[in-house]
Amino acid sequence: MIEVTRLNDSKLTINAELIERVEELPDTVIKLTTGNKIIVKESRQEIKNLVILYKKEILCRDL
Repeated sequence: MIEVTRLNDSKLTINAELIERVEELPDTVIKLTTGNKIIVKESRQEIKNLVILYKKEILCRDL
């Protein structure tokens, strides 16, 4: 799970495994495999970094 910030400054935790696509249009839009779209303050690169950290954390638990 990764924590992101909506445009109204509320925090939201989403399942990183459900992310299908992240676009900057110019706001960052996260499209989930469920069809839902979330507009967030974080940049596309920040989302990418959060997902990488999440995946590393999961992989390190299994070692």
